[in-house]
Amino acid sequence: MLVPEISKVQELRETFSPHSKDIDSNGRPSLHMTAAEIADAAIEANCLIGPAHAFTPWTGMYAHYSSIQDCYGDLADQISFVELGLSADSDYADKISEIEDKTFLTNSDAHSPWSNKLGREFNQMEIKEPSFEELESAIRRKGGRKSTLNVGFYPEEGKYNRTACTRCYKHYTADEMDARRGRCECGGRIKLGVRDRVDILADRTQPEHPDYRPPYLHLIPLAEIIAMAIGHKSPYTAGVQKRWNELVKERTEIEVLLDADLSQMKIEPEVSKAIQAFRSGDVIVKPGGGGKYGEIELSDRIVRQKKETQKSLFDF
Repeated sequence: MLVPEISKVQELRETFSPHSKDIDSNGRPSLHMTAAEIADAAIEANCLIGPAHAFTPWTGMYAHYSSIQDCYGDLADQISFVELGLSADSDYADKISEIEDKTFLTNSDAHSPWSNKLGREFNQMEIKEPSFEELESAIRRKGGRKSTLNVGFYPEEGKYNRTACTRCYKHYTADEMDARRGRCECGGRIKLGVRDRVDILADRTQPEHPDYRPPYLHLIPLAEIIAMAIGHKSPYTAGVQKRWNELVKERTEIEVLLDADLSQMKIEPEVSKAIQAFRSGDVIVKPGGGGKYGEIELSDRIVRQKKETQKSLFDF
């Protein structure tokens, strides 16, 4: 829910409190109401509402409902957006025609303790000023306001992208899962992945993007790109953090990732090539599943160039 002002937050809290035991103590409280009841309260409070991580197979809308109509009933037409989550992108969602009129959002979750997880997925909007009214117009595509870019992970990097065992993470096809009645050879439970769930729901064999659908750019946080480029296992090493601080000294991380002219920046060749590789999609993704995140690797071409690059002063 996107809420216009604090008074509306307080109003919603009063509405929701009788249906929740942990609304004041949990960042993601349990709310014992139907989706339609929640949407009705949100719309009454002049909020925007839509399903978050809609395709996630444990808690997402499409994990429990076959359509947005089944989920929200008569209020389905008043749902303003669909948030795609880490395991889906526009190509996945636009295979389902019932949500093609919805604006797609790529929002980072805000409950992780790690700073590099905040803002790892984000949206670019064409608005005049940062206000609720302008954001509402962009999501509703009114008055020339609109969404101009979705930025998020490769769907394959999501931990439930492929159908897989939740214990040993072995991947299965949807048919294999059915044949095994949802049980892995190790005895663990096989969880249907987002890709297979989309194929079950899809009424299109290929995605069909409407004219107002913005591009989707697959990226990961800048610190993780730097770590990958210089061969460090963690984005929190001193070498990675030193490079990160240097790059964001005069511009934001988003500017470095999206718009900056890398040739005009004080940046090491291997880091520059890694950022450009993500901008152009020149990476290798090993899909995740069953609760285990996928892995991203730089392409062999980038790695070869990196090996041939002279050591930097940062390395000493």
